[in-house]
Amino acid sequence: MSNFSQFKEQRVAVLVDIQNLYYSARVLYNKKVNFKNILLEGVARRKLIRAIAYGITTLEGSEEKFLEALVKHGFEVKTKDLQIFPGGAKKGDWDVGIAVDAIKLSKNLDVIVLISGDGDYLPMVTYVQNTTGCRVEVMAFSESANGKLIEQADNFINLSENRKKFLI
Repeated sequence: MSNFSQFKEQRVAVLVDIQNLYYSARVLYNKKVNFKNILLEGVARRKLIRAIAYGITTLEGSEEKFLEALVKHGFEVKTKDLQIFPGGAKKGDWDVGIAVDAIKLSKNLDVIVLISGDGDYLPMVTYVQNTTGCRVEVMAFSESANGKLIEQADNFINLSENRKKFLI
């Protein structure tokens, strides 16, 4: 897809599902994600209103330096604790939180850039497009991105096509 409908006057929010991106990059390429370049690409020289990265914190706190680096790159960071259930099952995701923020923010924006390939975001994408007229662009690794999400997006940037830029 082309970027034919990107104008520098557009007001943009970039919402990053850290876990989705982190695990995709690790599983597909055994690499880390270059979040600074992802933010630059997502904004594409438009007016950045909000850049929010959503992450999960663990008891060890090993992600602290990583989250500090995101703040230095211009992200607002929202975190919640990893839930560990009796029996050892772990859960940590931001799907609902990201969807709610996207819907709230879309009323005052032209574009939401969702950095995730998770198909769970499909209802939110459709809702935002149909109710607020806000565009929704998706950036993800195509190999781990939901096909329907890619189709529904107003624009899809496949991070796998430029691994030198988007992976470390």
